[in-house]
Amino acid sequence: MSVEKIMVVDDDSLGREYLCETLTRGGYEVISAGNGQQAIARISKEPCDVIFLDMKMPGMCGMEVLEKIKSISSETVVILMTAYGTIETAVEAMKKGAYDYLIKPFSPDQIELLISRVNERQKLITENRYWRSNSNIDEKLNPVFSRNSKMAVIYDQIRKIAQSKASVLIQGESGTGKELIARAIHVHSPRSGNPFIRVNCAALAETLLESELFGHERGAYTGAVSKHTGRFELANEGTLLLDEISEISPNIQAKLLRVLEEEEIERVGGEKTIKIDVRIVATTNRNLMNEIQKGTFREDLFYRLNVVPIYLPPLRERRDDIPLLVDYYLRKYSLENNAVVKSIDKEAMDYLCQYNWPGNIRELKNIIQRAVVMESHEVLQLEQFNCLFTHQDAERSKSTSTAGKAIEDVERDLIYSTLEKMGGNKTKAAELLKITTRTLRNKLHKYNAESKPILERETVSCAE
Repeated sequence: MSVEKIMVVDDDSLGREYLCETLTRGGYEVISAGNGQQAIARISKEPCDVIFLDMKMPGMCGMEVLEKIKSISSETVVILMTAYGTIETAVEAMKKGAYDYLIKPFSPDQIELLISRVNERQKLITENRYWRSNSNIDEKLNPVFSRNSKMAVIYDQIRKIAQSKASVLIQGESGTGKELIARAIHVHSPRSGNPFIRVNCAALAETLLESELFGHERGAYTGAVSKHTGRFELANEGTLLLDEISEISPNIQAKLLRVLEEEEIERVGGEKTIKIDVRIVATTNRNLMNEIQKGTFREDLFYRLNVVPIYLPPLRERRDDIPLLVDYYLRKYSLENNAVVKSIDKEAMDYLCQYNWPGNIRELKNIIQRAVVMESHEVLQLEQFNCLFTHQDAERSKSTSTAGKAIEDVERDLIYSTLEKMGGNKTKAAELLKITTRTLRNKLHKYNAESKPILERETVSCAE
């Protein structure tokens, strides 16, 4: 919102006319009042964006008028004017809600600069209010954040399926926003007032995952010193997100199938059957039909989970959304970090729209956050995205250097280069390669790669 309507309040007719004329030449709509009573009467009927208010007037002084104006319209910007300025008076005015304090006489340039500052302030307030009110925009799935027809279909699906209890399977590459879609289903459902519980199936060993899902009784196994409530119980009457469902073992798959069919659980080491009412949403970055053919995933469990399928397209298939997402995260991280960045230049935006985004929205979000934090100017330039140039050049080089190699050699080279890129972190490398950590370790063992220097520098993430 920019300044459009301004009121001038001054008992000095010459000074009032001078300021009104200056503001009118600046293109603003201007009204005036000769004293405080007139100003209050008018502001009650005609709200203004800015009021220039004289400090010393007959009847009500400027301070009294300021308090009255703020009680009527707290968002109106009030600028006090006086020929007798003191620091004490300025401090008192600011405490009572004045935006600034002008010492008479002042020039048209001073007025222009001051209104420019007010415009900038109003813009920041409006943007801050907007982005705070939309801080959960990903969960609410406001269509304004997607121009893409595929995403519009998904938004429509969410509104329909949210009302049911049917299990949902969300498939898509890493970083496409599968968890956000799962949360949106919960937020739009009749269960929105109840728990939304998430468990990362890829991050836990089989024994730990069983306990996390179903809970355990005291003494169920060594180290079980107290009773533990599982995620199914915690999510009762709410929604349970099974993230990366493809990574669970055959044993857990069988137990999970039974729970979905009978809607009841037994804690590890317990004998009591506990009825549950949980809406299941599962996610995976794999093609589960391929996993079924390989014998790593149960077909009957797949059909139990895949009652309502959702496929999230990668970012490279929805390039029309890239400018919207860039703008959203630029503003979000500028506000969060109190950064100076306000926009991105056309050359940089064009490049971001052409980049393939192998990490999808997660990669875009992280890249924009880094750029906003590192940039010291108001406009993001192309050079802030040098890291993308390096990655894209490496991808091109890799694609041209594989011709004539055996498939195993190409696979080995890809694994080594990905590990090096991830600093030796197997969990992150496996995620980027779209294989399990277990599979990656088996392949490394096969290549006798455990002794390679890159792996000696391995940093293990908390998820590994």
